[in-house]
Parts: sequence; structure tokens; C-alpha cells
Amino acid sequence: MSTVKMNTANFKEIERCIIELGQGNNDAFDRLYTLLNRSVYAYALTIMRNVHDAQDIANDCFVSIYANAHKYLAQGKPMAWVMSIVKNMCYSRFRQSQRFADVDESQLENQLLVSSDVSAEDRIVVRTCLYKLSEQERIVVVLHAVAGMKHKDIAEHLQIPLSTVLSKYNRALAKLKLYLQEAQDEQT
Repeated sequence: MSTVKMNTANFKEIERCIIELGQGNNDAFDRLYTLLNRSVYAYALTIMRNVHDAQDIANDCFVSIYANAHKYLAQGKPMAWVMSIVKNMCYSRFRQSQRFADVDESQLENQLLVSSDVSAEDRIVVRTCLYKLSEQERIVVVLHAVAGMKHKDIAEHLQIPLSTVLSKYNRALAKLKLYLQEAQDEQT
């Protein structure tokens, strides 16, 4: 799996790909998939907490993007549009199954260990996020760190105040730093 660092140029390219796809240029889909696959999967995983469901959601998301690209309105926020699709699909899946992903930590860890969609470094971060952070903290961290969304866009996407996003992000980072420090201390 290729690693794509998100930045403003990537967001412009993502938007360009969505627009081109909406105009019938199917080659834009491959570029779009390369730019988004990691972020879409990571966000789905933070919500679903199940590798197989997250993979299904990610695949369904790309089908939806392909089918609805012509409806996209270019506003400079393609990640918000894409992540809204992911979020809606996840919650739709929850409603359909009438349950939230209730798996224990060992099941989550086993799913992460066998997933080829997650690099070794990301596996450590994702595992830590799954276990040590609240659901909203996980989502904020993944949307910012993996998907590259700005805090204000995350606030808009989650429909919570920017100050809440910033405090959750900073609190989550503090928890992760503390956890990593404790883990390092245990090894020495």
C-alpha cells in the first residue's frame, strides 16, 4: 500500500479527480483511490472497530464516490465530502445491524495484525487509538493525522465546536504520549 502524505496540493488533486470522475474520466478514479484509500480505511476502522467491516465500508465508499462524483460541488473541501460518505455508511451499517461493534481487545488486535491495509507503524498508532482513546478522540486524531483534515473542517464535519475538536485532539495526543512514555519506561 502506498503512503500519501496529505497536504493542500493533495486536496486540490483529490478535488480535481472527483470533478474529472464526475465528468466521465474513469482514469481519475485510480488517482483518487491512491490518494484516499488509506484515509478512508483508517476513518472507517476508527468508527467500525472491525477490520472486515472497515474494508467493506471503504470499498462501498469508493463505489459511492464513483456513482456520485457528478453531484460533487467544488468548494475546496473534498475530504469533508468523502469523510461524510464514510461516516454515513458506517452509521447506516450500525442501524442495519442494530448493534455497535462490540469486540474485545484481543479480537481487535488479531484483526489489525492480519490486515494488509495497515503499515506496521500505523498499526501501532491505530491499535493505541482503539484502546486508549474515546470514540470521538479516535475520530478527531484519525481525521487530522491520517486523513489530513484541518481542525475547523473536522469541527464542521462532526458538527461540534472547533474548541471541542482542538481540546479532544490535544487531550488525545497527551494520552498517546503518556502511553508511549509508559511503554518505553517498561522496556527500560
